[in-house]
Amino acid sequence: MADWIEPGKKAPAFTLADDTGTKVKLSDLKGKPVVIYFYPRDDTPGCTKEACAFRDRYDELKTVGVHLFGISGDTAESHAKFRKKYSLPFPLLVDVGNAVSEKYGAYREKNMYGKKSMGIQRSTFLIDADGKVAKIWKRVRVDGHDQQVLDALGE
Repeated sequence: MADWIEPGKKAPAFTLADDTGTKVKLSDLKGKPVVIYFYPRDDTPGCTKEACAFRDRYDELKTVGVHLFGISGDTAESHAKFRKKYSLPFPLLVDVGNAVSEKYGAYREKNMYGKKSMGIQRSTFLIDADGKVAKIWKRVRVDGHDQQVLDALGE
């Protein structure tokens, strides 16, 4: 189990396909800030609420030039259905096997009602225009998180 990547460090490189099969390579996004949020599963209550909150603030995020991506271990087909159902304007990246989630420290042991299991812990990473991790939100609480991200971008 990987530790959380630390702020100030170079963000771990990745190339992942999105829900349409298009490859997204982190190094191609340099020059603009990137927000990646890791979430457990498509179309579950908390994940839907989080995705819709980012959807509703997407124009504000685009105004400050951010690339926004959601990442989970779900398949491209699952992501495509989830995006269509909720009109999500940003790509969802496919991390089946959780290799990228593990690099960032988001794939970890979780404890739910005393039962331990491995899975993605809801977390968000702000990567600056130089490719360094600027801020991390671990164990994200969905309510108000979209505003926290926007506030951090304005700092």
